[in-house]
Amino acid sequence: MNNELFKKMPVSIEAEQSVLGSILIKPSCLTSVAGMLTAEDFYVEEHQQIYLAMTDMFLSSKEIDPVTLVNRLVQNGTYTEQDGIRYIREIAQTVPTASNVRDYAAIVRDKSLLRRLIGACEEISEEAYGEQGDASQLVDAAEQRIFSLAQNREMREFRHIRDIMANVYIDLENLAGNPEHPDRTATGFSGLDRVLVEMGKGDLILVGARPGMGKTSFAMNIATNVAQQTRRSVCIFSLEMSGEQLVNRMLSSEAMVDSYSLRSGELKAEDWPRLADAAAQLSGCEILIDDSTGLTPTAMKAKLRRVKNLGLVVVDYLQLMQSGRNIDNRVQEVADISRNLKIMAKDLGVPVICCAQLSRGPESRTSKKPMLSDLRDSGAIEQDADVVMFLYRDEYYKDQEGGSAGSEANTAEVIVAKNRHGSTDTVKMGWIGRYTKFRTLDSGSGEV
Repeated sequence: MNNELFKKMPVSIEAEQSVLGSILIKPSCLTSVAGMLTAEDFYVEEHQQIYLAMTDMFLSSKEIDPVTLVNRLVQNGTYTEQDGIRYIREIAQTVPTASNVRDYAAIVRDKSLLRRLIGACEEISEEAYGEQGDASQLVDAAEQRIFSLAQNREMREFRHIRDIMANVYIDLENLAGNPEHPDRTATGFSGLDRVLVEMGKGDLILVGARPGMGKTSFAMNIATNVAQQTRRSVCIFSLEMSGEQLVNRMLSSEAMVDSYSLRSGELKAEDWPRLADAAAQLSGCEILIDDSTGLTPTAMKAKLRRVKNLGLVVVDYLQLMQSGRNIDNRVQEVADISRNLKIMAKDLGVPVICCAQLSRGPESRTSKKPMLSDLRDSGAIEQDADVVMFLYRDEYYKDQEGGSAGSEANTAEVIVAKNRHGSTDTVKMGWIGRYTKFRTLDSGSGEV
């Protein structure tokens, strides 16, 4: 006998009833499960409609009880009044205890995930049998489907605004009570964090500068800050410098030991204890460095998928990347790379900082400060990035001209030229060149 005939879709009617029953007898339970479930996660269509009605009432600040819920379901055409009263009473009696609502929701979510996995596998099999497209493309598409499910960000046809609104409402409540929101990552520089309202989940953040301005140092300073503050994994793709060179810079910044002394080996006796402390601190952080050359966004994404507890990605730098596709035009290739970096940030749900070289435009102007039009190779970079920051140090040009930078010798400007989530501004920061370290300036005194 063919066992295939007896296969059935994974579902737990009791768990679905218990989630709805818990919300019914204790409406505050909705805040506990809104981030875990959407209406699509319920298998029974009537349960979807009941959950939607509860969500609508919650967003409208309406009391959820058997009488008001039945009235809403009758208005929506889900039940007749008699059937509604009967079934709502049944689910209220089914739930053992509302205190276990998250456990019930986890069961509903897991069954929903299994059903989506079955659907994804059926689609993968269909495409493979149909031999539609290149085999490597089919494998990539299949991998992306499974990865999306694993990250609980599976592809859906559409999401109704009421489902999203419930999550946003809960996030706002959490944010009001806890300013350190998990969906945001601080750079570690207070002045910059005030302008950006920290780095958002899925943001592509571009750091542009002319050579020698310190963009690599700036990105490494942020990477170190995030690794130390969040204890999450920070992945650095260094296409220009070796891992050893990068770690030398980090040691110099953290230990406050002259970078020249590290390169030359001319270390003082007092440098060694500071280096030991910095090395121990950095070694305790989850900082992962890949110094492979010619990486593509696809290769980066494949490596990042295997990293647990990912918190931040740093790419140094954009123009050294390859698209992995046969594109003769460099402008189009860079546009393809930046677009895929943005997609990668969104799919992984973490900020991605990407350094970029600027054109020689600033050199030919009276004001050397960079602008968005100075982004090299492609205007698509500006379009894809959520945040574009430029680094500028007046000292750099004064030195080239043989002059003196005076009081500006230890300062740098971080010019936030584009901020999709808020305002643009210029943030003054301290720059200690011999330690390759940026620091927040005291807004009152201007001292580092």
